[in-house]
Amino acid sequence: MGVERVQEIANFSKETIPEEFIRTTYEQPALTTVQGTVLEVPVIDLSDPDEEKVVRAIVDASSNWGMFQVVNHGIPRETVGKLKEVGKAFFELPPHEKEAYAKSPGSQSIEGYGTKLQREVEGKKAWVDHLFHKIWPPSEINYQFWPKNPPSYRKNNEEYAKHMHGVVNKLFRCLSLGLGLEGNEMKEAMGGDNMVYLLKINYYPQCPRPDLALGVPAHTDMSAITILVPNDVQGLQACKDDHWYDVEYIPNALIVHIGDQVEIVSNGKYKSVLHRAKVNKEKTRISWPVFVEPPSDLEVGPHPKLVNEANPPKFKSKKYSQYCFCKLNKTPK
Repeated sequence: MGVERVQEIANFSKETIPEEFIRTTYEQPALTTVQGTVLEVPVIDLSDPDEEKVVRAIVDASSNWGMFQVVNHGIPRETVGKLKEVGKAFFELPPHEKEAYAKSPGSQSIEGYGTKLQREVEGKKAWVDHLFHKIWPPSEINYQFWPKNPPSYRKNNEEYAKHMHGVVNKLFRCLSLGLGLEGNEMKEAMGGDNMVYLLKINYYPQCPRPDLALGVPAHTDMSAITILVPNDVQGLQACKDDHWYDVEYIPNALIVHIGDQVEIVSNGKYKSVLHRAKVNKEKTRISWPVFVEPPSDLEVGPHPKLVNEANPPKFKSKKYSQYCFCKLNKTPK
């Protein structure tokens, strides 16, 4: 077996962790987290009939936080429960079954089962294994990366994707109206109905030294927006006013991150959120983010209606695939 998976390391690491998982002092959660304060990021009721109120709340959260939680979002609790059930079951399979879905070395695709995602800074590793695959549109789906075990995996993921459209459309409409654009213009700037939904399952095994390790180091998402379902093990942290805080866990809420592409199209009005993930000594944490992305060959830049002499473009237009390559390889964007 080529790559050592974090899940396997966790099975043998009972008191210590390998050196490469120990973060530098300016990253270690125990030293950098504001203790005793849980960040209550804005919570927005998507079912509120007062659309102007919802738009104002989303604009405020997207401009000042880059993150919010949505409740009454229209995805049935049962659908979310089944998504979580089959995702957890996949990671509980024997190693050789999971390896059947592994990314091949040198693959340019992000899809598949894996451990390393991007160029590791200072050789430091994240305490996480993952599974990536696209769930929308049908033309982009490669079922070779969808687990066949458990048998209901495909059905449950397709059901979740179907319900996701309503949330995505509502969010983009509100983000668009909040910029003074027509309701459909932000979504169209991201590729319209050709936007790609990329599911990632993050699996953070129990870690004997959660004070020293990180599940995912600090980053902003490359996507337009990210819509995330966590399990009930707290671990998400956000950076607010240059300090790291735990983000409050709200049962049945979806966590929305503003990603880099929305920041770019809004010409900096909306802010992509700097966030990271902690790990836990007693429990396994799992999260299911869906990255809503422009098609890879779409050029993304500030929306023409938001740029003028008084407000020149703050970002260069770039194909989304090129943007991702630069970010993952830590090269200048």
